[in-house]
Amino acid sequence: MTETLRVAIAQIAPVWLDRERTLEKMLAWAGRAAEQDAKIVVFGEALVPGYPWWVEFTDGAQFDDDRQKQWFAHYADQSCEPDHHFKQLAEFAADNDVAIVFGCMERALDRGGHSLYCSMVTILGNGLIQPTHRKLMPTHAERLVWAQGDGHGLRVHKVPPFTVGALNCWENWMPLPRAALHAMGEDLHVMTWPGNRRNTEDITRFAAREGRSYVISASTVMRPADVADIVPMADELRAALPELCADGGSCVAAPDGSWVCEPAPDQELVIVADLDHARVRRERQNFDISGHYSRPEILHLELDSRRHRGLWPKSH
Repeated sequence: MTETLRVAIAQIAPVWLDRERTLEKMLAWAGRAAEQDAKIVVFGEALVPGYPWWVEFTDGAQFDDDRQKQWFAHYADQSCEPDHHFKQLAEFAADNDVAIVFGCMERALDRGGHSLYCSMVTILGNGLIQPTHRKLMPTHAERLVWAQGDGHGLRVHKVPPFTVGALNCWENWMPLPRAALHAMGEDLHVMTWPGNRRNTEDITRFAAREGRSYVISASTVMRPADVADIVPMADELRAALPELCADGGSCVAAPDGSWVCEPAPDQELVIVADLDHARVRRERQNFDISGHYSRPEILHLELDSRRHRGLWPKSH
């Protein structure tokens, strides 16, 4: 078995709130990563169709406001049903033997189809779309547009020679989800972010040292010019947004907390790195967080891995 894995981060802007054009752009950039022989390519949080930047910059907490309703309705319309909208990405993954990890807004049909979940999607190199991980706790203004997720998608996946786990944005500050992935054998951790170096430069290295794992932080870029014309009141939004909503900051840290790739700000680009699995084993010689340095007879964690629904069939 090979000891190394070539990984890629596609730090791009969405065609904001235009699902189909954003997916087309993702396919093109995934192609750039595959041309460089990457076996996993990671995109940022909520990339399809985009992060809800309007909430912060247009007084999004106004109750029963018509503008906020229009933007949310468009957001819901452009959000994703993974098994339906990601078929082309899955075909690309299978054709190129490359795993794809990215964030989307999930229109969850098992919860009525109108509440939106900030979901992490993993498509394996065989083209199989895995159960989505719905963000457990939306952060601050996100709570006005995103619903709370569950533990069903909190799982790891084999991308040889690594075991890959992933969390959305500030979930990565939550000790217990990190501990759950550690206990599942994670040794390559993926963090997705809407953007900005201020989010990635500290926690990426910290989490790498904590887990003695490689950590990939993948961010987006977002500028007023990325607002698609199909968005309601697009000109008003372009005027309200700052010059740079998200400046990227994607990066990769090694299991000792050193930089493999330092945060890259202010541009769209593909970041490529070769990860050596032996470095994980070397760092775990003196600290293995869920192995010899754990005390499960004293401290342990339980995970409810059910997909929570509003209606449960009656048991007989």
